[in-house]
Amino acid sequence: MRSDVYERVTNKIVEELTNGVRPWMKPWDAAHASQRITRPRRANGMPYRGINVLMLWSEAIERGYTAPIWMTFKQALELNGHVRKGEQGSLVVYASKLTRTEGDEETGEDATREIPFMKGYTVFNVEQIDGLPAQYYPAVTPAVESLSRIAHADNFICATKADIRHGGGSAFYQMSGDFVQMPPLEFFRDDFGYYGTLIHELTHWTRHKTRLDRDFGRKRFGDEGYAMEELVAELGAAFLCADLGLTPDHCDDHAAYIASWLAVLKNDKRAIFAAAAHAQRAADLLHSLQSPATPDTA
Repeated sequence: MRSDVYERVTNKIVEELTNGVRPWMKPWDAAHASQRITRPRRANGMPYRGINVLMLWSEAIERGYTAPIWMTFKQALELNGHVRKGEQGSLVVYASKLTRTEGDEETGEDATREIPFMKGYTVFNVEQIDGLPAQYYPAVTPAVESLSRIAHADNFICATKADIRHGGGSAFYQMSGDFVQMPPLEFFRDDFGYYGTLIHELTHWTRHKTRLDRDFGRKRFGDEGYAMEELVAELGAAFLCADLGLTPDHCDDHAAYIASWLAVLKNDKRAIFAAAAHAQRAADLLHSLQSPATPDTA
C-alpha cells in the first residue's frame, strides 16, 4: 500500500503536468468564478492539509464537483446519508508509524523502533451522497467583490511584517537582504495577479534561516534544488490564495516551470509529498503571524 499511494498520487500529478495543467490551479477555472475558492474540507468542517489539498482539488475538477466537503462512507451513514450506487471514492492519505520489536544480537535484549509509512483511505464528495442535511450541499452565492478580498489580502500581507519593496519589473525574494522585491501594482494585468505574485514570493520568504530554514541544495538557476523550491512556493501560494479567496495568476512562464517540476517528480516519487508538506509549513507560518481577527484556516 505504501508504494502504491506514492505512485498513484505522483503519477496522476505527472500526467496532468505533462498535459500542461497545474492541478492545484485548476479550481480557478471560469466554471468556478462565481464561488469563493476554498480548501477541501472534512465532514466536521476542518480543512484538509498538504498533499490531500492537491489530490482533492484535482478530483473535484476532473469529476465536476463544486462542493468542497468530503467524507467517508461511514460518516455519511452517521449523518443519515447514503453514497449513491456506483459512485467511486477518492483517495486521501495520512502518515502513520509501525512499531516493530526486534532482538539486539549484541545485548540479547528486545528493542523497538518506529517505521513511518503512508496510509490511504477513501472519501466521497457530498455531491455523491444523498440524504445529508442541507448545509452539506453547495448553494449558489453571489461573487465576492474583489475589493473586499483584496482588503483581506492586504491585512494578511501587512501582518507578516516582511520587508516588501516596490520598483523595477521583476518579482523575487532576495535571501541575502531578506526582502521581497515587487513591480508596482499598475504593472500587472489585474489586482489578483499582483497579490498572487506577492504571496508566491512571501512563501519563498519563509525559507530564510531565521524562519523555516528551508534549503534543497540549490546551486544555480534551473537545477533540481531550484525547481523544488519553486514548486514549494507555487503550492504554498495556491494554499494561501485559497484561504484568502483570491484567484492567483502569477506564473507566466508555465512551460519552463512545468518542465523543471516534471524532472524532479519523475526522479523522486516522494517529491510532491515533500513539496506539499514544506508548502503547508510555509502557509502555517504565514498564518501564525496574523492577528486573532484573521480567519482561522490552519
